[in-house]
Amino acid sequence: MVTAVTFVWLGMVLAISFLEAPLKFRAPGITLPLGLGIGRLVFRALNAAEAVWAVIVVVAVIVGSWAGPAVPVAAGIAVGALLVQLVAVRPALTRRSDAVLAGHEGPRSSAHLVYVAIEVVKVAALIWLGVAVLISAT
Repeated sequence: MVTAVTFVWLGMVLAISFLEAPLKFRAPGITLPLGLGIGRLVFRALNAAEAVWAVIVVVAVIVGSWAGPAVPVAAGIAVGALLVQLVAVRPALTRRSDAVLAGHEGPRSSAHLVYVAIEVVKVAALIWLGVAVLISAT
């Protein structure tokens, strides 16, 4: 079960964060405000799904028995990365998109780059977790 949840979570992050998000702004007729509005909805849904996957992974890691620390450490990094994104970075992104949607461009924020960097860490942790669970199951 942990393997399936991990790779579904990984697939969702890769598809949305690294495929949908950058491509939406290249679509004909998509303005910055429209793209931001779509992005907010999509990432709110993604983060809600990620929270569910994270809870399932945490419960499975707690009740499971794993050979070595790889599974709990990888799970901790993935869940920790998600928590940092939700608690520390998303509020800054929301404030920035609120300002842009209200017509106040202002200085660009580095929060988006921080979110992407954490997303890369989360992807690496999810790959590590999925592989570690597969190895531990054999």
